[in-house]
Amino acid sequence: MKYLDGIASDKPISRIGLGTWQFGSREWGYGDDYAGRGADEIVARAAQVGITLFDTAEAYAFGKSERILGEALAKHGVLGSSFVATKIFPILPIAPVVKQRAKASAARLGVSTIDLYQVHQPNPVVRDGTTMAGMRELQDEHVVAEVGVSNYPLARWKDAEHALGRPVLSNQVQFSLAHADPLDDLVPYAASRGRIVIAYSPLGQGLLSGRYDAANRPSGGVRRANPLFLEENLSRATPLLDTLREVAATHDVTPAQVALAWLIHHPGVVVIPGASSVAQVEANAAAADIDLADDEVARLTEQARAFRPVGGLSAGRAMLRERVGR
Repeated sequence: MKYLDGIASDKPISRIGLGTWQFGSREWGYGDDYAGRGADEIVARAAQVGITLFDTAEAYAFGKSERILGEALAKHGVLGSSFVATKIFPILPIAPVVKQRAKASAARLGVSTIDLYQVHQPNPVVRDGTTMAGMRELQDEHVVAEVGVSNYPLARWKDAEHALGRPVLSNQVQFSLAHADPLDDLVPYAASRGRIVIAYSPLGQGLLSGRYDAANRPSGGVRRANPLFLEENLSRATPLLDTLREVAATHDVTPAQVALAWLIHHPGVVVIPGASSVAQVEANAAAADIDLADDEVARLTEQARAFRPVGGLSAGRAMLRERVGR
């Protein structure tokens, strides 16, 4: 496993982490057996292979994900050595609410201090001054070690840091070969300031696994609702997926592992893929050991920038046409 360099943290932060949106969430279709047993086994194996970064949120299954994660980390004796990140869902994120929600998350996780407490998304009405006032008090009270944000554009990330008066360590954003916009501003900023970009959906919810194409589309509800899996977008992704498969074949690894390796090739970037099995968490962790050549990184980046999926209203109309069979 590889760990972040140049980050002021009391705990090592693994470049490959574990996202736990699936823990307790029925929309992924994993069921109660996964929540009761599979998640525990995944967390245990993740810790064994060197993963220290575990990401959750109070919004995931209404706090159930936090409980499952905290109990599993404690059961296997790694709660204190893990870098645990969670998020506040920003409904009325004024200072007193921020403090109350953080303490509730800490209780569910079974920790006295949350390693990284993030604003799940920017509130369109409440600016960050009052939110960060609550975060600052939480830091002063040692309920929160580091503050982060999620889904913030660069300007608002900077504004949040100004409001906090201290480093806002991280910004968790959608970032992958299928969504490479953070390369333009967030990644350079993080690299220049000793900050972190946490990439969620680093595999494009499975698009970059190489398992799907226009003739073989996913059946799960979450993925079928993702415009990336429209027939037209799968066709548009063909050059990117072909390049991904070619690089994977060169290294005798999977396309998903190459997609993760490409992300962590960039300084200050960590990834938090989910895992439906122990084998998947092992494969994700192994991606940290792949050393991509500069020309391979360049080819993948070129294809990522060239990929322009149908989105917005056009995607909505295309999804409607597919559902009604027209």
